[in-house]
Amino acid sequence: MMKKVLMGTMVLLLIGMGIAGEEEGKKLMIADFNSGKKPSNIGGDFGAWEKDPRDFDETCMISFFSTDKVGEKGFSLRVDYDVDSPRPAWNGVWFKLNGADFRPYDTLNLWIKGDPVKGFTTVFKIELKNSQGEVGKKYITGIEPKWKKFSIPFSEFMGITDFSSMEELVFVFEDRIATKKTGAIYVDEIYVSKEEK
Repeated sequence: MMKKVLMGTMVLLLIGMGIAGEEEGKKLMIADFNSGKKPSNIGGDFGAWEKDPRDFDETCMISFFSTDKVGEKGFSLRVDYDVDSPRPAWNGVWFKLNGADFRPYDTLNLWIKGDPVKGFTTVFKIELKNSQGEVGKKYITGIEPKWKKFSIPFSEFMGITDFSSMEELVFVFEDRIATKKTGAIYVDEIYVSKEEK
């Protein structure tokens, strides 16, 4: 009797592991910010950057935010940007991808929300970079003062032909296209997935 119970338990465990493995295979979480600290879920560093750190009229800062997030636990990433400068200005946030293999996936997903108090741009650029130096660019448009999921097929990142070794994901706020040159957005649940056909 004990053997049967043990065998049944092992079968259930193996089935559960198979299902979990199958589910995990459909999605790779890059950063959910739930720990409220670095690194990202794939072990990569991330941070804010500026075109010209000597230009004090342009800035970008990041912070973890616990009271406004996707899901019930953890944090989101708040990005405070300012590209209101008399000189050409752009800045943003970078995420190291550590050579991650994106070939099992076909879509970049992320949740974005604009800050209704400080204001926000409704458009900014996302760049994906691989180890070969290829860069794909896509503009996110339609950001709102409530959480909204954006799903971008890899095919829209023109310029990247090889997704086997990805190096960096970058957000870019540009003075020439920002609908508001000073503001804040929140980002959460950045991941790649394989979309069902």
